Amino acid sequence: MPDIAAIICTHNRDQYLGAAIDSLLNQNIDNYEILVIDNGSTDNTRQVVESRLTNTPLKYFYEPELGLSVARNRGAKEANSPLLAYLDDDAEASPQWLKIIIQAFQDNNNLAIAGGKVTLLLPAGKTLPNWISESMTGSLGAYDLGEEVVYIENPNLTPRGLNYAIRQTFLDEVGGFDPNLGRVGKNLLSNEELLMTELALKNKWQVAYLPQALAAHNVAPERLKPSWFISRSWWQGVSEYYREALAGNTGIGQFNRGGERMIRGLYKSLKYINNPALRFDNLIYAYGQLGYLKAILTNIFS
Repeated sequence: MPDIAAIICTHNRDQYLGAAIDSLLNQNIDNYEILVIDNGSTDNTRQVVESRLTNTPLKYFYEPELGLSVARNRGAKEANSPLLAYLDDDAEASPQWLKIIIQAFQDNNNLAIAGGKVTLLLPAGKTLPNWISESMTGSLGAYDLGEEVVYIENPNLTPRGLNYAIRQTFLDEVGGFDPNLGRVGKNLLSNEELLMTELALKNKWQVAYLPQALAAHNVAPERLKPSWFISRSWWQGVSEYYREALAGNTGIGQFNRGGERMIRGLYKSLKYINNPALRFDNLIYAYGQLGYLKAILTNIFS
């Protein structure tokens, strides 16, 4: 049995996929498997994988039903390992990535979820615009809680899904990743990792940040445009509604929460009107509440 399964769930990212796979083929351990779950791709994804299949621990699976959570669950089903490490198709793992993850889980039988530090790889010649705040880099995948291992008690600090490991027995215990959350095609639903952390803490498991389990995330050029952040904020609001619905936390209080957050975001965007980053950060936060409120109304009248 392999010690760990490294899983890439991919959808039409052939321009980045090869580097992601190569980073997994260059890990400094021996007993592991690599699974690529092709989630309905229509580009050259299959060819990119097949060119690397010979004499490697790499396997290819096609999953026609769109959805990141669906693809992750397919990866868990096909894996022959007690540990699952998910790497995004536009990320690159450091050579010690899997070794650090394995050691953390072997040292702590109560560890359900772990994730490492994430740095950003910007397109050639690009820098972060001045309207992107430090907190907004998290939307691009950045994740850094320092240089020491941290056991997470606040679900909002949950590890990023692009550098994410989970124990198979815990995943089975909670019934897998919820397909109502997680990206589906081009929509930007999220919060599936946050929900998993909430479930882990509720069930007395632990969640850890592992700074040495380092990965880098390629930032596509379109993600450095205001329109991308606006769209993502909308879907974040929708995702928050679904997460609350799954937890049974629905009702009139949702209108109050969404309205209060929207007003707070608008107030702060005016407060920081001379600071491009903080102004935009709070403005898209307020805009996201419209997605949250629309999801509530859609559910009421559907």
